Amino acid sequence: MRDADIQSTGLPAGLYIVATPLGNARDITLRALDILSAATVIYCEDTRTSGKLMTLHNIATPRRAYHEHNAQEMRPRILRQLEQGEAVALISDAGTPLISDPGMPLVRAARAAGHEVFAIPGPSAPIAALSIAGLATDQFSFFGFLPPKQAARQKALHKLEAYDGTLVFFESAKRAAKTLADIDTVLGPREVAVARELTKKFEETIFGTAGDLAAQFEITPPRGELVVMVGARAAQPQDAQALEAAIDTALHKALETMSLRDAVKAVTAQTDQKRKIVYNRALLLTAESPEHGEQKQQAPAPKGAKDRPSR
Repeated sequence: MRDADIQSTGLPAGLYIVATPLGNARDITLRALDILSAATVIYCEDTRTSGKLMTLHNIATPRRAYHEHNAQEMRPRILRQLEQGEAVALISDAGTPLISDPGMPLVRAARAAGHEVFAIPGPSAPIAALSIAGLATDQFSFFGFLPPKQAARQKALHKLEAYDGTLVFFESAKRAAKTLADIDTVLGPREVAVARELTKKFEETIFGTAGDLAAQFEITPPRGELVVMVGARAAQPQDAQALEAAIDTALHKALETMSLRDAVKAVTAQTDQKRKIVYNRALLLTAESPEHGEQKQQAPAPKGAKDRPSR
């Protein structure tokens, strides 16, 4: 059904997951306004907070509270409404429902009961923050809020040490300094961006290392709602001596049973290094080790080794 037909034919039964603005009330989609106006009921975290948005957009649909403290009690009621063919909208105080809020069990229950669940997309704080942070977005993960206690928080961060993408968290302003200090302690001096008050009057994105921002926020605590983004761990430069030693060890073993040509080919595949690097190491080894002299005479240099760039 096209949304243009909603007013004339009604909204099909189902659960509608509707994104609402992060702060700027004009960031709501036309489709979201249509759905919220035509729904039987709107379930929201705080009826007073959502009431301001509904009043601004002249939406008179009844509102009911659905939050972490009453979710278990309200879920059966919502499922009954869906069974009766009603169109039920679910919103959060700001942004996209189910992103770090209690909507997931409701969606699972609705789907398990055979009801339609529709996405009405729109603003999402993690995505909005990533879009302006300048950190890598080809690989990132969102982890919601870290534990409030330091020991549990550091334990959670230790589990993320090996992750190579951008880490995204929500954090309260009052815990920001301590959380960033733990990020610095556990993950090291990574690049960090902290976005606060997205789409609101005092929107700001603050950049620095985790340690620097921890010190800054300790002196001047930030205000508002925060999205903390931690850049991927810096690539560790390979130790040249360790790399040469590994290649030499592999070459010594290979040259015991292979010609220099075959040894170079085998070690190149084994170490995933450029053939030219392995070949040069092999020449040095055979020059220094008389026992490999015969193999050295049998193996001409790779074709074009002197006049082509390594790949």
